[in-house]
Amino acid sequence: MAQATARHILVDDEAFCEELKLKIQDGADFAEVAREHSTCPSGRRGGELGSFGPGQMVKEFDTVVFSAELNEVQGPVETQFGFHLLEITSRSD
Repeated sequence: MAQATARHILVDDEAFCEELKLKIQDGADFAEVAREHSTCPSGRRGGELGSFGPGQMVKEFDTVVFSAELNEVQGPVETQFGFHLLEITSRSD
């Protein structure tokens, strides 16, 4: 069964999500940005979500996690919870 590890940043506003993505692309540390801005409890852990399989996260999240390039910031991805930046750190089929 496929497994992935990822980290994310969750915010309420798409424009702010885009702004954070640019900061990270310009060299800001993903984990630090997550600790400072993410509204998800995982923000305290730098956005780390641990390991999970398909179907364990919401559909929009799963679609990105199990198809996008590794170690690149993806998003904003909109879900029922808000807007996410995602970074897939590993994936196995």
